[in-house]
Parts: sequence; C-alpha cells; structure tokens
Amino acid sequence: MNLHVVAYPELAPTDFELIQRCRKEHNSLYSMIGPHFTIVFSVQDMAFADFSAEVKRQIADTTQILFCFRGVVLNKDSFSNYYDAFLVPDEGFSKVVKLHDRIYSNKLSPHHRLDISYIPHLSIASSTDVTTVKRIVDKWNEKEFAINGVISSLDIINYENRVITTVEKIQLPLI
Repeated sequence: MNLHVVAYPELAPTDFELIQRCRKEHNSLYSMIGPHFTIVFSVQDMAFADFSAEVKRQIADTTQILFCFRGVVLNKDSFSNYYDAFLVPDEGFSKVVKLHDRIYSNKLSPHHRLDISYIPHLSIASSTDVTTVKRIVDKWNEKEFAINGVISSLDIINYENRVITTVEKIQLPLI
C-alpha cells in the first residue's frame, strides 16, 4: 500500500464551487481527488494496521481545526518542473503544521521529508508554465476574500496506479 493522510475540509458550498471551478480548469488532480490538505505523504513500507494505529495515537488529543484562507501563493514543486497555486490558511496554519509534525513524531519519523518545507495548502492550479500560474495567483489575490472552513476528520488513503481509495476516516472531536 501507498498510504497518506489527507483532510478534506468542510467549506461553504459557494466557496467549494469557486475552488472546484479553478481546479477543474487548472489542476490535473481535479478528477482524482477533491480539495484537500495532505497531512502525511507517501508511506509504502508500513502495514495498514500499524499506520492507522500510529496516526490515531498521535492525534488522540486533536480537535477539529478551524481555518481561513485569505490569499493564494505561488509554489515551485519540489519533485517536478511544475508550479502550483496554493490556498494557504492565514488562520489555522500553525495548528495544521503541528498536526503534521505530531503525526511524524514517532513511528512515522523515518518517512518525514525534512528536506522539504511543509506548507499546509489546498492546491488550486498547477502548470509547468510559471507565468500561467502567476496569472492565476494574481487573479485570486486582486480582491479581498475570506474562505472559512473546518477540518473535522482525517482520511487515510491508499494511492496506487493513479487511483485513490479511502481506507479509513477518523473523525476529530468538536472544538
């Protein structure tokens, strides 16, 4: 298995549709996975039961996370020639980072990529043409906006052969 942990945020329907319109036009993952935060990246050499138990142990005291996006940033992908447009939360940023770090703190620590900065985000666009992505970033940022949401659960997913399957959903307690 190729296990990951993602959070599909709860968003207002109009905000979800706004994000999805952009993703449909500019993000190659649109049809594969919905808007999400990746919390844990690819873990291939751990049994699902061990992976699940470790994630649950590390998030035992975690409650739902409120966040708010107010801007989009340009990011160069660390593994390819692609550039991305990321919605990065103003509020909730540190809570998502701390959740990410906590899950990687023990049995998953050998899988933690310390050579790459972790930036909590929803990817809304990607392209090898940086000017295309920069235009998208600028269009989003030309006016003020606030997209509020909540992370109320984490999904353990398996990603194999360009297919994503949710293996387990873990609900987070209310704040």
